[in-house]
Amino acid sequence: MTQLGQHPDPSHVIAHISDTHFLAGDRKLHGAVDTVRNLERALAQLERSEIHPQALVFTGDLADLGEPDAYARLREMVEPVAERMGAQVVWVMGNHDERLQFSSELFGEESASPHDRVYDLDGLRIISLDSTVPGYHHGDLSDEQLAWLADVLATPAVHGTLIAMHHPPIPSPLLWAMQMLELQRQERFAQVIAGTDVRAILAGHLHYSTHSTCAGIPVSVAAATCYTLDLSAAGRLLSGVDSGQSMTIVHAYPDRIVHSVVPIGETVEVSGVGIEHRATIEAMTPEQRIDMFSRKDSAFNMGSRAD
Repeated sequence: MTQLGQHPDPSHVIAHISDTHFLAGDRKLHGAVDTVRNLERALAQLERSEIHPQALVFTGDLADLGEPDAYARLREMVEPVAERMGAQVVWVMGNHDERLQFSSELFGEESASPHDRVYDLDGLRIISLDSTVPGYHHGDLSDEQLAWLADVLATPAVHGTLIAMHHPPIPSPLLWAMQMLELQRQERFAQVIAGTDVRAILAGHLHYSTHSTCAGIPVSVAAATCYTLDLSAAGRLLSGVDSGQSMTIVHAYPDRIVHSVVPIGETVEVSGVGIEHRATIEAMTPEQRIDMFSRKDSAFNMGSRAD
């Protein structure tokens, strides 16, 4: 595809999805949210789009109650889509997940140890880091995990590293109650990743999209596909709503990472340009494109675009 701007194509594209919260059977989450349908819509949007992700990264809370059938259904839904798109699947533990069922159903091995794994995506390293504490909803990382992480990061990857974890190592100022469930001792994690080749941290847990930094490294939190939290709800400590679900698309460039939030669900187009005009645009010179699409009084911008 012809580049219309000053940046090259990204080296890697990743779909960052979080908090699917599947239940066994056909049960709806909180008796109201169709988590299966929500993820189906998200995956369908990816397949029919021109995004073409090389990996699908799920940052935790895959199952709401850690039920084996919930993981089996999730795997049955996701893996065929990933195969058709040629994308690798990266599963990350969340506080609603249970390690034994998570590992047995998704990896074919039963383990109660932290599920920390390393993936290579054509030179871009993705580290799946288990920030869960068995029996609790807050997050933490053990000394052993941090030592393991430091050892992995001691050798830089060709295109750098992304860390995918459930509990984001950032403040949550808009949700006071969520501060009780945040990643504990965040400074220890920051010390390990500071000065390494970690380029971004992908997280979930909060059920809304937000961005910050940790040790100067960008942190991107993907909103949930199940339900989101209303950040402006009056008189509520927490207010979950069946609205605003989204996923985040991650584009890796040689000198930066771009995170783009993609809402899930049907929309109503109020303006736009059809894909049938791509060939015409590509055939133009850069000067012609500026004249047609940037100049305010051009035929296109005055609403009378001529073929």
